[in-house]
Amino acid sequence: MCNRARFKGEPETLFGATAELFSERPRDNRFNPQELRPKSRNYVIREREGGRRGWDIMTWDVLGGQASWPMTNVRNLKLPQWRKLAEKPEDRCLVPLTEFAEFTPEKHDLKDGKPPLKGEMWFSVTDQPVFAVAGFWQGTKDGGSFAMVTCDPNELVAPIHPKAMITILKPEDCDRWLSGSYQDILELQRPFSAEHMKVRGPIFPTRHKTAA
Repeated sequence: MCNRARFKGEPETLFGATAELFSERPRDNRFNPQELRPKSRNYVIREREGGRRGWDIMTWDVLGGQASWPMTNVRNLKLPQWRKLAEKPEDRCLVPLTEFAEFTPEKHDLKDGKPPLKGEMWFSVTDQPVFAVAGFWQGTKDGGSFAMVTCDPNELVAPIHPKAMITILKPEDCDRWLSGSYQDILELQRPFSAEHMKVRGPIFPTRHKTAA
């Protein structure tokens, strides 16, 4: 379950978007779009009426705090609440990322006299410094909120997280995700090729250490 990701960049022309921001950039120090965490506010790309594509700033919790935990990822697009979003192009978005993390399934003893802990494994796309993740968004009482769509894991992610991975889109599939049919959405919900990905880690940021 992806709950940690990064986007190293600023709003610019990516995946057919203009440099326009649809909503005002937050002016407080809690807004850090380079470090994505549940309930943080981050950049997404979406289309407005007339097909105008630009950037927006939304909270990473598509239910806007209405559940016991942040709803950051959605998988079963046949459930009524997610199908409702999947069927409407205006409710789809792209989430630009530089890399995303999954925790190791096992804890590591770092031989530092402290309890063992899980490490972070960071995944990226080798030929895309910034890649697009399929997402949905909706308005909530706190404003626009989004989630990333997950799918079956590929052979690189599966040893770390066997249940799912985020749905990374090829550049040529971004238009189809934003404007295609419901059937298009189901067909695009598939694992990205492991041959075009790499992973680094495990990393233990709270210990400032990387496992040997």
